[in-house]
Amino acid sequence: MDKLPIHNEVVVARFRPRTRWNLKYLSLLCLCGVYVAAQWSRSISRTVFVDDESASLPAHAREALYKCKMLSVKPGPPDDFYQRSQSDRFVKGTPPTLLRNASVWTGDSAGYELRGVDILLDKGIIKFVGQADQGSLYGYSNLVTVDVGGSWVTPGIVDMHSHLGVDSAPSLAGASDTNSLKGPILPWLRSLDGLNTHDDAYRLSISGGVTTANVLPGSANAIGGQAFVIKLRPTAERSPSSMLLEPPYTINDTRVDPSLPPRWRQMKHACGENPGRVYGNTRMDTFWAFRQAYDEARKIKEKQDDYCAKVVTGQWEGLGDFPQDLRLEALVDVLRGRVKVHTHCYEAVDLDDFVRLTNEFQFPLAAFHHAHEAYLVPETLKRAYGNTPAIAMFATNARYKREAYRGSEFAPRILAENGIDVVMKSDHPVLNSRYLLYEAQQAHYYGLSPDLALSSITSVPARVLGLDHRIGFIREGYDADIVIWDSHPLAIGATPIQVWIDGISQLHSPYVSAKPSTLQSAPSTPNFDKEAAAAVKYDGLPPLSTASPTTNVIVFTNVGSVSSKIGTEIQQVFSASDAGRGVAIVKAGELLCYGAHAACVNHITSNEVEWSDLDGGSISPALVSYGSPLGLEEIHGEKSTRDGVVLDPLAHQIPDVLEGDEVIRAVDGLLFATRDALLAYRAGVTSAVTAPASKGLVAGLSTVFSTGAAHGLQAGAVVEDVAALHVSVSHRWSGSPSVSTQVTALRNLLLHSNEGTPFNLAAKGEIPLVVEAENADIIATLLKLKAEVDTHTGSSIRLTISGAAEAHILSKELAAANVGVIVSPSRPFPEEWQSRRILPGPPLTYDSAISTLLDHGVTVGIGILEPWSARSTRFDIAWAALESDGKISEAQALALASTNLEKLLGASAQGDLVVTRGGTILDFEAKVVGIISPRRGLFEWI
Repeated sequence: MDKLPIHNEVVVARFRPRTRWNLKYLSLLCLCGVYVAAQWSRSISRTVFVDDESASLPAHAREALYKCKMLSVKPGPPDDFYQRSQSDRFVKGTPPTLLRNASVWTGDSAGYELRGVDILLDKGIIKFVGQADQGSLYGYSNLVTVDVGGSWVTPGIVDMHSHLGVDSAPSLAGASDTNSLKGPILPWLRSLDGLNTHDDAYRLSISGGVTTANVLPGSANAIGGQAFVIKLRPTAERSPSSMLLEPPYTINDTRVDPSLPPRWRQMKHACGENPGRVYGNTRMDTFWAFRQAYDEARKIKEKQDDYCAKVVTGQWEGLGDFPQDLRLEALVDVLRGRVKVHTHCYEAVDLDDFVRLTNEFQFPLAAFHHAHEAYLVPETLKRAYGNTPAIAMFATNARYKREAYRGSEFAPRILAENGIDVVMKSDHPVLNSRYLLYEAQQAHYYGLSPDLALSSITSVPARVLGLDHRIGFIREGYDADIVIWDSHPLAIGATPIQVWIDGISQLHSPYVSAKPSTLQSAPSTPNFDKEAAAAVKYDGLPPLSTASPTTNVIVFTNVGSVSSKIGTEIQQVFSASDAGRGVAIVKAGELLCYGAHAACVNHITSNEVEWSDLDGGSISPALVSYGSPLGLEEIHGEKSTRDGVVLDPLAHQIPDVLEGDEVIRAVDGLLFATRDALLAYRAGVTSAVTAPASKGLVAGLSTVFSTGAAHGLQAGAVVEDVAALHVSVSHRWSGSPSVSTQVTALRNLLLHSNEGTPFNLAAKGEIPLVVEAENADIIATLLKLKAEVDTHTGSSIRLTISGAAEAHILSKELAAANVGVIVSPSRPFPEEWQSRRILPGPPLTYDSAISTLLDHGVTVGIGILEPWSARSTRFDIAWAALESDGKISEAQALALASTNLEKLLGASAQGDLVVTRGGTILDFEAKVVGIISPRRGLFEWI
């Protein structure tokens, strides 16, 4: 045990009754007693002396006094924290940096935005914010000056819910430390003890402006353990401990100056389906486990309080050691209000349960995480003990399990309107934390104010973590965690120009794409008042079916542009001049005319005319979705709501009834009117190509269906029964067939299947063969297989590679072989070893995978992984264009999710058109308001 400073020792007077006191000795004793009392947070009413000349303090007294003194001291920075001249994380030799002429979003509610200001970074902290002059820069001879040129500067992004380092990329069995499966109650575990410093995601997350992350244990347990806040920059020490930001002083029982207040601890709890599924428990079981654990912690706390009451009054005889249990000491700290508790809870029942738990055991809750139904029960949240917890959530990621089924994109706005703090989170790697800013952007798009949207990833999580005295703001004295953006941070595709952590620049020779000047201000987002109100009115499940088709003549005024398919290409056929906007006339699902009003007025021949002002909006080809099980599942986590998984012929015994040359057809398992499909339709994605779900070599035959259809017998519901044949070649799991086995089986199926069967048709190029493959080596093998089969058949396989994380490595070879690529997802992540060699794009590389493939003449489409993200397809293609430095035009961007996909997947050209108000389908300001459907002969208002 470390020695405590001498001023914490206690002087004990020995005396006999009725003996005269030595006044000098008594004065000294009183002074010491007063000093000790001043150091204690609880009042000591009297000094008690030992009634025995030979008595003295026991050996453990000093430690007991220290522990008792600290019991009720609340965490926080020392009083002199803002007088610090350098950060505790300062790296010697780091030069001071001056950022000149910045547009600053500060995080301060009193004045979020400052224009044309300078920021001085030195010794790991922000030294100055304002107009720098000779006086403020005096003494800085080695100053690095960066002319920001008016670009936006924000605090570094704080990810309050991350598994960086414990769920590492690429995912490998030897570095999977997110969850323990040793029991539902594990408060003694610590994410720090599994923190991997070699996670490939650190660099990627920094390139997205993330500087700080709260690394949580997973949600397999009711109490999963203690979390730790880290800075993402690599350190010279290269250890997990060196990444920590204000770790608790009590890690491994270390000691510091007891005059300092303790630091906040973080802890992960979880309720609902996760711990229930892992341990076979019901909600009743889980909450009994919570109550049992907290009751045990409460008893320890009461023993400690009783013990310290005796210490205070000097009752040392038979007192023994301070009562504690290393397993539960962190939970006892929760009851003392010294731990930020983060709780994974989704539904109203879980939220209510946990609010009651906080009141029963009287501890505050920092935040509910995920909390998809929190927006439906704001008053319940406000009844939590001590304070209203923040809500840490996704923007649009929902419906993947029953608990998330009622999630709403309007939740951030609704919660904010009810005075509840909103935090946008990544749950990395569930969502790549590199794009945590995108969560804030989407929250803003659906109604959260600009300042609250940016606060949700900076100042609010900093405050919830108890670290808002040093991160989350641009203020003098705060940590020098700074991000310069190439456009307004709420503009789609905003990318860091440079990132500083602790005053150290993190991006070496960053690549910057030129952005339109219109993206240098916060986007004016659409009005979703009615939709937000409906989300609450209908308990999270507002009607989504389009019940307003019309065959009336529709006259759209104030039209900004019209784009159309011409053959297999997309071209802009009309663009309004600066002098005025055009009109477009629609009837019975047909675009009759577009352009100047005078040229189209003759088409208005009916009395049944509807007029609509598009406010500079557009008409463009509808989009196509591919890559997820959209249309084959409603809720991924509920077996009864999905089609299921195709049996793998290399891993299962196939029943006799399925033997032969036939393969599974997705059309036979289609589910219509799923919420994800209808939301996609309302976002301009009117059709989807979906293949059977498979975890093996052969998936089956994909189908094309209308995302807006009510059922399978509705006219136009199934666009094409069969589109393409889908297989997958990959490194899967231990014990699965080797890649060489999979390729051999595929070769045999292509060369030796019976005439007219799917593999025979694919071999002859009559239907596309879509192979899911990530790894460049596997893709190279597939190209050789294509050449072999082409030689054998005298035809050419219409081969498409999907997934394709490493396809850019073979851009030239893919183009030469006339093989197309569907990049899925459109913004890559090195999730597995076979996909680790991604091309990340700006600011880490000039080119992205999409732009590289297009540069070489490869036909490229984009895909998604999960159905909920289909609705965001238009933002995905806009992002791809914006980060291409002008190399991808608007028409090419639209093709990524329309004509190119149709060509690569064997789908016939779709004629649907999307009408947007307030901008084009690629603009964050625009809202989809209608669908023109020639196939069904009608127009539908959205």
